Amino acid sequence: MKTILSKLAKEEQHRFSNQIILAKVSGVLREIKDIEVESGECEFITTASTIGNEVYRRSVLFLALKAIDDVDTDGSVGQISVEYSISKGLYCKAVNGSKITKEFIGKVRERMNECVKADMPITKRTISTRDAMELFKEYGMKDKTQLFKYRRGSTVNVYNLDGYEDYFYGYMAPSTGMLSVFELFTYDDGFVLQLPVKKNPEAVPEFAPPAKLFNVLKETTMWSEMLDMHTVGALNEHIAKGSIGEMMLVHEALQEQKITEIVKMIESRPGIKFVMIAGPSSSGKTTFSHRLSIQLMARGFKPHPIAVDDYFVEREQTPVDENGDYDFEALEAVDVELFNSHMTQLLAGEEVSMPTFNFKMGRKEYNGKTLKLGEDDILVIEGIHCLNDKLSYSLPVESKFKIYISALTQLNVDEHNRVASTDGRLIRRMVRDYRTRGASAKKTLSMWESVRRGEEKNIFPYQEQADVMFNSSLAYEISVLKPYVEPLLFSISENEPEYYEAKRLLKFLDYFLTCQAEYIPNNSILREFVGGGCFKV
Repeated sequence: MKTILSKLAKEEQHRFSNQIILAKVSGVLREIKDIEVESGECEFITTASTIGNEVYRRSVLFLALKAIDDVDTDGSVGQISVEYSISKGLYCKAVNGSKITKEFIGKVRERMNECVKADMPITKRTISTRDAMELFKEYGMKDKTQLFKYRRGSTVNVYNLDGYEDYFYGYMAPSTGMLSVFELFTYDDGFVLQLPVKKNPEAVPEFAPPAKLFNVLKETTMWSEMLDMHTVGALNEHIAKGSIGEMMLVHEALQEQKITEIVKMIESRPGIKFVMIAGPSSSGKTTFSHRLSIQLMARGFKPHPIAVDDYFVEREQTPVDENGDYDFEALEAVDVELFNSHMTQLLAGEEVSMPTFNFKMGRKEYNGKTLKLGEDDILVIEGIHCLNDKLSYSLPVESKFKIYISALTQLNVDEHNRVASTDGRLIRRMVRDYRTRGASAKKTLSMWESVRRGEEKNIFPYQEQADVMFNSSLAYEISVLKPYVEPLLFSISENEPEYYEAKRLLKFLDYFLTCQAEYIPNNSILREFVGGGCFKV
């Protein structure tokens, strides 16, 4: 039986505890519009899903930009740039450098609420890529004009909200009436648009900005702007003009400079014996540890690597999650008592027989490897719990130096479309999993939600406890990873649950020109994923 999709969504809303925001019609994702569909072929998606939450967040951002355009009557604020994600929200700033005031944000909030109450429709029209370039040039959105210069597709979808037009990467809500859950906070020189997460889509989470993380993001954004590689369009420009090789070497040099600065910080604290390194999946922790160790040796230290994974409890003692599967990411999966005993003995100058974990057998083994710390010796310890003091509770605070490493993407698609750090790490992991383990993209994608939950529980809550943060992301990396990951994503068929995520990523990769891996230095963090590096990882 045929019906109108928007009407059907309203009729079916009472069956769902959260807002319907998207539909799957005959297996194809569709926005909730006044289109005719077969009612039996519709599956509704709410804001409590990953895709639905992304649609909600994107739509509220569109609403905020519309409200800013309405409120900024004298043009003093001008164009807004969406910079990065912090505290479950989006940090935005004025492109012209104007400081965003509480008074201005108050007016924006008021205008947004007016638009929500008016339940304005969000419409879409399709125009040629050439016309889109002219349109956004007229609107002063230079990043979009540059982005579309390298677009393969012949058309562009432009969204309209009460006369305000913009381009967005992804689907939109049907109208503003469902976009009431948000908050605005002034922060630094800009503001944060605080948005709900899928676990609780009807509430705005607490605004708790991570100061250290924010400063690292600001620093790496400054690097990208200095190299003129802050957006995908600018990156494509370097690739097309043949200047990307030099830019890659400069970015690598900036990272090496940062590692050198970290070593100088360690050197300035004579009591440091334990360098504790933690970070989320695919951050490049192993390569970073090697590069850090080389710089430590250059300053007269004798570094020794220790993997916390070698201190796993025996397999039968490993905790299980709610599904009955082994939870190797829980702190209880580590033999914390043995770890502390060994580290305390080493700090006291004793010789210790060091374990190696046999993952096949699920047992610690002792193969004659011993360690004793001298005056210049220092331990470089890597593990997901290294920032959590419960792991190293017996060690004096003054003996530990904590490093948080993550691939914090500083690249934006354009003024209003971010490249999510999570996507960057996911692409890294798919490439590495296939190269080193023969794992399919389907398998990596199927595990990613679980990996992310583990990070939210065991890593992110402790990141601000780090003495220093290191951003391992490279502005050019997705262009390098693109030819590696595209065939893996294309191998996922339509009848598999990972298909829609694969399709989303393939569409995202279309923005990027390809860059050859031959330009990457052999000590680059990116070599950990594409291979050909000088370190054993």
